[in-house]
Amino acid sequence: MWRRLDVTVRDLPLGVLLFAVSFLPAMQRHGTQLGGVPDRSFDAGAALAAALECLPLALRRRWPFLSFALVSLGFAVDQLRGYHLVEGTALLFGLVSTGLHLQRRRRTSALLFTAAYVALAVALYRTGTGEPVSEFATFYLLLAFGWGTGAWLRAGRAAEAERRSRLAEDTRTAERTRIARELHDVVTHHVTAMVVQAEAARYLTAAPDRLDQALTAVTDTGRRAITDLRHLLDLLNPDHGTGPGLGAGPDDGTVSGHGARTPAVGRLLTLVEQTRRAGQPVEFAEEGTPAASTGSADLVAYRVVQEALTNALKYAHGSRTSVQVQHGTKDITVEVSTDGSGSRIGSPGGSGRGLAGLRERVDVLGGDFTAKPSTGGGFVVRARIPAGSGT
Repeated sequence: MWRRLDVTVRDLPLGVLLFAVSFLPAMQRHGTQLGGVPDRSFDAGAALAAALECLPLALRRRWPFLSFALVSLGFAVDQLRGYHLVEGTALLFGLVSTGLHLQRRRRTSALLFTAAYVALAVALYRTGTGEPVSEFATFYLLLAFGWGTGAWLRAGRAAEAERRSRLAEDTRTAERTRIARELHDVVTHHVTAMVVQAEAARYLTAAPDRLDQALTAVTDTGRRAITDLRHLLDLLNPDHGTGPGLGAGPDDGTVSGHGARTPAVGRLLTLVEQTRRAGQPVEFAEEGTPAASTGSADLVAYRVVQEALTNALKYAHGSRTSVQVQHGTKDITVEVSTDGSGSRIGSPGGSGRGLAGLRERVDVLGGDFTAKPSTGGGFVVRARIPAGSGT
């Protein structure tokens, strides 16, 4: 509630408190004494000087230059008239606030206030009892310290604001990268399968049964692509946790407690069968028992196989392809290889982003990833993914 109030209202209590203190007899003529001007009794002029010194503090954040100018005027009246009010301490509050909140013409303002102080010092030296110049110099150093403290606080706040801005930008960049990676993994696989299947269908017009199967496969793949895209778009919606778009299809995987799809390695057979329907001969073998807690390893292993099979469809269509997944006590090992006997006729080109994204995923979990040509013109992708690392 307090923070919702205007900044001037929130800054007013300090000035009002200092102003009220000036009316206490015990506090009168016990404040700052500069220049040795004889003490004067508290009168209407003293009340005016106290008001000028204290009440403008309410403006110290909204209009810092005006606030300090008025406080300085009150201090000058206080010293020249010999009231020596405790409220002279408001000058230091004003200096710190001005050094902290003044946005423009800071050097010019500092020079103006210095000139005003020199004029006040000369007037006090002539009016007072001839205090040594060192007294005025020491007091000026105290004022400079107040201004410097405000400037130091200002620099600290600016550095903190810049750090938070960089952190927010890094977070946004990481999130955009994650979304782009997911889109690439999901869309590229499905669209590649659809393109290959549609290309093959052109040559099946003389075999209606096989043509129907090919077109059915294209339709099924398109539906899976739409389902996955809807899921990713749901994740971009802040209210996705309450929407119906979180439901995972029976062949696509599971949904974690955080609402992110994490396809289990046990679902890889569906992925393999989809690739087979696109005309790619795939041998699949899975060994071992998945660990009780795999963290993000399951999802990363699924994406490795998905990307490798997508590349097989693109660049080695018709090649004999092998998918081997082994579950260990501490990690998951994935190997996908082709023999290089196929072709890339009718398959779309790639950007190279997929393998780079997989390497990043595996590296984050502390695993090993390689993707390189094999003997005989084929290609092999291997990944060792620590289980239970990450969520």
